[in-house]
Amino acid sequence: MRSPGSSSAAQLPVASWGRILLAPISLLMLFAVFACDVERRKSDAELGLNPQQSAGRTIYDNYCDRCHEPYSTRGKKGPGLKGVFKNKYLPLSGLPANDERVSDIIRLGRHEMPGYAQTLSPQDLENLLAYMHTL
Repeated sequence: MRSPGSSSAAQLPVASWGRILLAPISLLMLFAVFACDVERRKSDAELGLNPQQSAGRTIYDNYCDRCHEPYSTRGKKGPGLKGVFKNKYLPLSGLPANDERVSDIIRLGRHEMPGYAQTLSPQDLENLLAYMHTL
């Protein structure tokens, strides 16, 4: 039973505090769930990349990373490329996973992927393939 001087309005601030605190806590929990999947980017030295592979990584970062995760099989717009050359076949096309086929895809494009024949030099393509072999 309520005392004569109390009202439900006096309890409103306490209930409001619960709602006010719940929103930031929910956001922090959501961030923690997604942040667990994010790793610090390793340096070229930590990955043991030679100069050609480092140059290829730079090309990958500039042209490929926006659509392809390098160290995950989970993709963005295109498939993730972790272990791309460790498999006998490419994940989407079923083509052989070798330098010749991957070079063709990079140069000519495929489906939604643009071709880079006019953008990348033959040396750029060699560097990129050298890096992709480290994935």
